[in-house]
Amino acid sequence: MTRRIILLLSGLFALAAGAAAADPVVGPRPQAGDDAVMEGAPGHRVETWVAGLEAPWSLVFLPDGRAGESPRASKDAPLSGRALVSERPGRIRLIQNGVLAPEPYATLDVATGGEGGLMGLALHPDFPRTPFVYAMHTYFPGPIPVLHRQNRVVRLRDQGGKGAFDRVVFDGIPGAFNHNGGRIGFGPDGMLYVATGETYQAELAQDRNSPAGKILRLTPEGQIPPDNPFPDSALYSWGHRNPQGLAWHPASGDLFVSEHGPSGEFGLSAHDEINVVVAGGNYGWPRAVGAPDLAPFRDPLVAWKTPTTPPSGIAFWRNDLFVATLRSEALIRIVVTRAGESPRASKDAPLSGRAGDNYRVERIERWFAQGEARPGRLRDAVAGPDGALYVLTNNRDGRGRARDGDDKILRLSPAR
Repeated sequence: MTRRIILLLSGLFALAAGAAAADPVVGPRPQAGDDAVMEGAPGHRVETWVAGLEAPWSLVFLPDGRAGESPRASKDAPLSGRALVSERPGRIRLIQNGVLAPEPYATLDVATGGEGGLMGLALHPDFPRTPFVYAMHTYFPGPIPVLHRQNRVVRLRDQGGKGAFDRVVFDGIPGAFNHNGGRIGFGPDGMLYVATGETYQAELAQDRNSPAGKILRLTPEGQIPPDNPFPDSALYSWGHRNPQGLAWHPASGDLFVSEHGPSGEFGLSAHDEINVVVAGGNYGWPRAVGAPDLAPFRDPLVAWKTPTTPPSGIAFWRNDLFVATLRSEALIRIVVTRAGESPRASKDAPLSGRAGDNYRVERIERWFAQGEARPGRLRDAVAGPDGALYVLTNNRDGRGRARDGDDKILRLSPAR
């Protein structure tokens, strides 16, 4: 089956999803003011840390030596220690002291094509004493692979230069050519959070019996924590379309999630979101889009009605939220303050809707949004242990224009 036919089927699934439910209630954007469009990364030095990757998806830094000890860098020396980066075709690559190892750290049998394949990585919170690396990937479980895909979370045992398969942690997550979600991460509570897409079947996001279109919460062994919001369910929040970023506020520990808005369903496009997620919260898809203040759904902190942004990986860095975006090819900086904190930018930005009512968006900037030296599609943003921000390009994912050396991991640091 050709890629064109698969895309056509994906579009038919989208139309079917739109026909299955009433049109969503469309609300305004919750944030005030327009995004500021920037050339380059103002006040920051941008350099290539690693090149020659193929559609990298997720980056983790391995704390080696004593538990909790992270790789370090002196003022101008390259980052030392190990890091792992996933490539969507199924390879986990090892970076040692800033050098990409020629052989994969591990290779997984994945279902490639579209937005599926090898996606998120995470480390056990007690790494390296508990030396497990977690990965989420799409795979073919049945005899007719093209028509049946699933997603699962597996873990590997770190063996230094290699990772050995250990076990499947959680299985049975619906998969598809598109809308697989894919980001995983351990929260400050030591639990594993898994972002899943609704596989272009919008109603699954509102079905509490389906793990699709959700944020799932699991123990490191893949069990259901007893304090999850719904009895005997991995479901933590629901009503998500295609979430691809997880980040915890460094002071409050609140979970922030990035999410792709509609791309034709119900005649809508854009409406990409940043949500502040609470246990048991319903984030509306496909009943609500934007911030309509419609009970029982929770409004986003940020909603881009235009342009089409799709946000992927997110990270808090130097007190701001940074968002890697795909089609808009921008690294977005969101200056956000909590209630009771002094605003750091605009005085007049109102508090967002009920989901993020403890936070205020002061300013949004789109770095790399104009100018000639644009790195292209961006998949992930990660705060490094050396104080720099690391950003993954995704120009070889089938939807971008490859530049020399792509794909790359860029390193951003404040200019002196």
